[in-house]
Amino acid sequence: MPLLLPPLLLNFISVVSFELEVIGYTIALAYCLHKGLPFSAFGEYAFLLIQAIILVAIIYYFSQPLGTKTWIRGLLHCAIAPTVLSGQIDPILFEALYASQHAIFLFARIPQIWKNFKNRSTGELSFLTFFMNFGGSMVVMGSVIGVG
Repeated sequence: MPLLLPPLLLNFISVVSFELEVIGYTIALAYCLHKGLPFSAFGEYAFLLIQAIILVAIIYYFSQPLGTKTWIRGLLHCAIAPTVLSGQIDPILFEALYASQHAIFLFARIPQIWKNFKNRSTGELSFLTFFMNFGGSMVVMGSVIGVG
């Protein structure tokens, strides 16, 4: 079986982008669970969160040795995520977190775009794909601001 993520490819991937996606999916899933929505309304978030966590773990595995900041970010998420997922935070803070998830997904694209620009190459990554994803996040954020 070929490697899914060759170590050379890590030079072109922004770890922060994937970490921010994990945070965004955690918030979205927690909100849906807390509101008691049916699985059909939020099941996608559960699978996307699992996928994002696996991707971050693979990136961490191939990025040895990990720096202190990386360990702190990972441990901080592991410490806070159960509290958020159980819904044991202030309801106003919960609403603010849920409203901010679209901004988190939007800003998750910026580190990857910056890394592509700085490298003057996308390597094996597609700039068009990341740009369209960034544009989609901007449209969602604009519609949320327009409705709110």
